Amino acid sequence: MPATHAPDEQRLRGRIVAELARTRARTVALTEAVDDADLVRQHSALMSPLVWDLAHVGNQEELWLVRDVGGREPLRHDIDDLYDAFKQPRRDRPALPLLPPAEARRYVAEVRDKVHDLLEQVRFTDRPLLADGFAFGMIVQHEQQHDETMLATHQLRDGAPVLTAPPPPEPAARVADEVLVPAGPFTMGTSTDPWALDNERPAHTVELPAYAIDAAPVTNGAYRVFVADGGYDDPRWWTGAGWRHRTEAGLTAPLHWRRDGDGWAYRRFGRWSAVRDDEPVVHVGFHEAQAYATWAGRRLPTEAEWEKAARFDPVTGRSRRYPWGDEDPGPEHANLGQRHLWPAPVGAYPAGASPLGVHQLIGDVWEWTSSPFRGYPGFAAFPYREYSQVFFGDDHRVLRGGSFGTDRAACRGTFRNWDYPIRRQIFSGFRCARDATEAEARG
Repeated sequence: MPATHAPDEQRLRGRIVAELARTRARTVALTEAVDDADLVRQHSALMSPLVWDLAHVGNQEELWLVRDVGGREPLRHDIDDLYDAFKQPRRDRPALPLLPPAEARRYVAEVRDKVHDLLEQVRFTDRPLLADGFAFGMIVQHEQQHDETMLATHQLRDGAPVLTAPPPPEPAARVADEVLVPAGPFTMGTSTDPWALDNERPAHTVELPAYAIDAAPVTNGAYRVFVADGGYDDPRWWTGAGWRHRTEAGLTAPLHWRRDGDGWAYRRFGRWSAVRDDEPVVHVGFHEAQAYATWAGRRLPTEAEWEKAARFDPVTGRSRRYPWGDEDPGPEHANLGQRHLWPAPVGAYPAGASPLGVHQLIGDVWEWTSSPFRGYPGFAAFPYREYSQVFFGDDHRVLRGGSFGTDRAACRGTFRNWDYPIRRQIFSGFRCARDATEAEARG
């Protein structure tokens, strides 16, 4: 007799099936866009060959869903080490005996068939890993994160353009220069979002003094002034570590920029176009963001300041799931999910603004904060230390908000990303903040 399930469980199964399919369609599009020679090539020492990412997402799905959740026998126990991100540094992956493209595609398809088979038998109350379908949500988010990584690899590859998408919407609202965030407590993190990852948990109260934060990310136009003013040539604006890196790496402008007559051009997925002044600057590292903020007489926001600006509702005093409310992002709210291939100009998403009037906090560009990556008070690693805990410390800085390449499943007002301060191949930008004056703090 076939298993029967409560309506809520059936709805959850339907959501899981839909999210798995939607995510896999993106993975297929990113890997089918190039030929097999491009799939196995390493386009940058910072990135894996695309075929490694393809088989890796299948291997993680097999480890967690087929073997752990389903209790099934391994499909390919022999490849576990090849696709272990901690055992195999990115620079070494092209030399590994990786599955060739056709075999990698067969493998991920076989894993997915097993997952569909076991999904009908799973009870979502058996253990914490299965509560609210968490294990499946974790795998969806993991694959979407690798899809964004593969999109970054596409940005680094040479050759003819292979990805296309319509341009983002034009500005629909005038955006203020900055917004004052009042002093007081707010709830940071979450203990209730069912697919939130361990580093987003638990919810806790944070007290902040009043501060001002940019109402939009720093734009290309503003950043060009910094460049033109000799910002890359003046060590006054840089920290010691930042200046050393700027000097050793020979940084003179954001990654993918080049001089174009009296202006600048920007290479986007194989196509050159003039830098547009009202778009958020992208492909800058933490050190560059920090130097710009110092030059401008400001600073980068802390992670807590960023989240309060994104989630705090001064009328109710509660923290929303997103700046606009608790509902999932729609195309009117944010530039997410690779619908477009570059950041939208400032003012393009008025429906996505926070109650305080801060715009484009979700999507467009990951935003550097000044905060090192650490666990929240009461943090507990779940379901494995290697997702978050092994990265805690001063080596990584937190980024928030997601980019145009981030999927809605892997982006929330509480979602935390992190990377080394020197990284620029990611879709990263920033906004600035400052302490409130005494008069502003008094209101």
